[in-house]
Amino acid sequence: MNETYIAKIASELSLRPGQVGATAVLLSEGATVPFIARYRKEATGSLDEVAVTAIRDRFSQLAELDARREAMLKSLEERGLLTDELRKDILAAETMTSLEDVYLPFKPKRRTRATIARERGLEPLAELLYAQDPAVDPATEAQAFVDAEKGVESVEAALAGASDIIAEWVNEDQAARAKMRELFREKGLLRSQVVPGKEEEGRKYEDYFEWEEPVAKAPSHRILAMRRGRREGFLRLQVVDDEDQAQRTLEAMFVRGHSASSEVVRQAIADGYKRLLAPSMETEILAAAKMRADREAIRVFADNLRQLLLAPPLGGKNVLAIDPGFRTGCKVVCLDAQGQLKHNDVLYPHHGANRVASEIGKLKTLCEKYDIEVIAIGNGTAGRETEVFVREAKLPGDVPVVMVNESGASIYSASEVAREEFPNEDVTVRGAVSIGRRLMDPLAELVKIDPQSIGVGQYQHDIDPSLLKQGLDDTVVSCVNNVGVDVNTASKQLLQYVSGLGAQLAQNIVDYRNENGPFQSRAQLKKVPRLGAKAFEQAAGFLRIRDAANPLDASAVHPESYGVVDAMASDLRCSVADLMKNNALRLKVRLQNYVTDTVGLPTLNDIMQELAKPGRDPREQFEIFSFADGINKIEDVQLGMRLPGIVTNVTAFGAFVDIGVHQDGLVHISQLANRFVKDPAEVVKVQQKVMVTVLDVDLAKQRINLSMKGAAKRGGPPGRN
Repeated sequence: MNETYIAKIASELSLRPGQVGATAVLLSEGATVPFIARYRKEATGSLDEVAVTAIRDRFSQLAELDARREAMLKSLEERGLLTDELRKDILAAETMTSLEDVYLPFKPKRRTRATIARERGLEPLAELLYAQDPAVDPATEAQAFVDAEKGVESVEAALAGASDIIAEWVNEDQAARAKMRELFREKGLLRSQVVPGKEEEGRKYEDYFEWEEPVAKAPSHRILAMRRGRREGFLRLQVVDDEDQAQRTLEAMFVRGHSASSEVVRQAIADGYKRLLAPSMETEILAAAKMRADREAIRVFADNLRQLLLAPPLGGKNVLAIDPGFRTGCKVVCLDAQGQLKHNDVLYPHHGANRVASEIGKLKTLCEKYDIEVIAIGNGTAGRETEVFVREAKLPGDVPVVMVNESGASIYSASEVAREEFPNEDVTVRGAVSIGRRLMDPLAELVKIDPQSIGVGQYQHDIDPSLLKQGLDDTVVSCVNNVGVDVNTASKQLLQYVSGLGAQLAQNIVDYRNENGPFQSRAQLKKVPRLGAKAFEQAAGFLRIRDAANPLDASAVHPESYGVVDAMASDLRCSVADLMKNNALRLKVRLQNYVTDTVGLPTLNDIMQELAKPGRDPREQFEIFSFADGINKIEDVQLGMRLPGIVTNVTAFGAFVDIGVHQDGLVHISQLANRFVKDPAEVVKVQQKVMVTVLDVDLAKQRINLSMKGAAKRGGPPGRN
C-alpha cells in the first residue's frame, strides 16, 4: 500500500491516516463502497459512502499522476535527456499541471519557429541576447549568424529567429506559466460572441450572442451552454485576459535593465505571450472550466437521480396502467401485485362523445375483473385528458388515479431488456407496463433504463461520458444497496447493482431461482454458480429473503454477525424472533458485553436498529398527488394562478415543475424562496410536491415561469405533505 498516497489523502480530506489506509486495503481486496460504509465501520472509523468514494477516487487520480510521471521519465531516459535535477523536479511535481509544465521543454513536439531557428544555428545568438549584457549590440552580434545556405538571409532574420527561441523559453518557463495561469484564473473573462451570419439559425443561444463574465465565477450551466453553442457553430468562445498586466508581469521576470538586448527580449516576450503563452493558457483555463462544469453538472444530475430512484413506492397492489394517446388510443395493461402482466387492451376515449360510454364500460369491466386498486396514467401526450376521462368514469370503490412521469418509458419499451421480458408484446404494451411498475416500485423499474434517458440532468450530452457514467453508477449502486433487494423477486437488472454481484452473477442468481424455485435462505446463495465466498460476503447483507426460516435473512444484519445476535438471544433465553419482536427484551441487551476485536459498538448499534425494524424500507410513505382540476393544457394557465405541482428536475439555475399541462414550468433560482439561494438543492428535490404561483406564460415559446416565493411548500422532502 502506498504510504505517500495515504498521508496525502488523509491530509486533503481531514481524515486519520489509519482510516484512509484501512479503506484503501478494503478497496484493493475488492470490497465495494456500500459494503465498506455499512459493514466495516470499525476498520474505517465509521466513514460514510461519500468519504469512502472520495478516498477511492483520489487514489485513482494519484495513480494516474504517477503513471504519467513514469511515462515521462521513460521517454526522457530513452532520449538521453534525463538529468538528476530533471528527475528530481518530475518526482516533486504534485499535480498533473505542474508535472506537464516540468516536462514541456522536453516534450516531443512538431516543428516550431523556434525549432527552425535552432536548426539554423541561432540558439547561441538567443543565449547571448537573453543574457542582456549592456555591452552587446544585437545587430553586430547577429551579423555573424547571417548564412544564406542555412536560410538566414539577413541580420533581421537572425534576430527574428533568436527572438523566436527566446519566446519559446518564456512560454516553457515553469514560473512564468504558473503566474500566467494564476492571472487567467483570477482575472480572466469568459467571452461569448455570435458567429457573424448565424444570428437567426442560432437564436436559441441569443443570451450568449454578446456575453462576458469572470471565468472563475461562471456557473456550470452557462459554461456548458456556451460550449455547446460553439460546438454547433453558432458561438465563438474565448478567455479574455489582462494583456497589459501579463506583459508587465513577464517583463519583471525576464527583462533586466534597458540595454538593446533587453529590448529584444521585451519584444520576444510580447510576441511569445500573444502567439504561445496566452493561447496555451486559454486552452488550459477553458478545459479547467469545462472540468469544473462537468463535476457540478454530474453532482446535480446524481442528486436528482437519487431523489427519483428513492421516490416513495406504491408497493404491491393491482394496478391498471395507461399509456395515453389521442389518435392511436390509450394502451391499457393490468398488472398484479407482483407487477406481472395479466392483460392488455386499448381504450379510445378521445374518438368522439359517442364512444365515451362504451369505453367507460370497458374500463369498469377491467377494474372489476382484475380487482384494480390503483390506476396509473402516463403524463405525456393526452395524459391530462385521459385523467379527466378516468375520473369522470366514477369507478366503483373510488379507485385512486395517479399521474406518473413517463420519462424514459419509450427508451425502455424499445430496449433489449423489454424485449427479453415481453418477447411477444409490442412497444406500446411494454411502455404501459413500465408506467405501472414505476408507480409500484420506482427503483426496481428505473434501474432498467440508462440514467441519461430519465430526464433529470442538465447538458448531460455535453459532459465527459466516463465521469458521468461513474457518478451515475455510484448513485444507482448506493440507492439499490441502501434500500436492499428481495432476491426472490428482483430482476437481473436490479440484482446487478447489488454490492459484489454484477451482470453475470445477477443472471446466475435468476437462472438458479428459475431452476430451483425461491431461495429459502441466504446460505443457499452459495450454491449459485460462480458466487464465491468474496461475492457472498459483499452481497449477502443487501439481499433480503422474506419469510425465511431465519428471520435475520430478511434484515440488513450481515450473516457474519448472526452469531452475535444468537448470543444475545441465548443470554436472554429467548429466540431471535422474540428478540426482534419484543422491544423490552432488546432493552435488556448490554452491547458492551458483545464487543470483540472485529465487532465494535458501531456494528452493534446498527444490529440493534435493524432488529427493531428488520428490512425496513428507508423510502418515504407513498401519498396520492393530484394536479389542479381544469388546468390541463398551457392555454388554461393564467397569470397569478396558484397551482400544485411536482418538481421534475433541479438544475444549477432553478427547478422545473410539472403542473399538469404537458409543459414543465421553470422556477428560477431567484424565485425559489424569499431568501437568497445559492444552490437550488437547498430548497427543492426531485419528486417534491410544491405550490407555485404563475409569473408568466409565453404561448409562442411554450414557456411557463413560476415562483415559490411566499408560497408554502406543499411537501417537505419527497413524499411528504
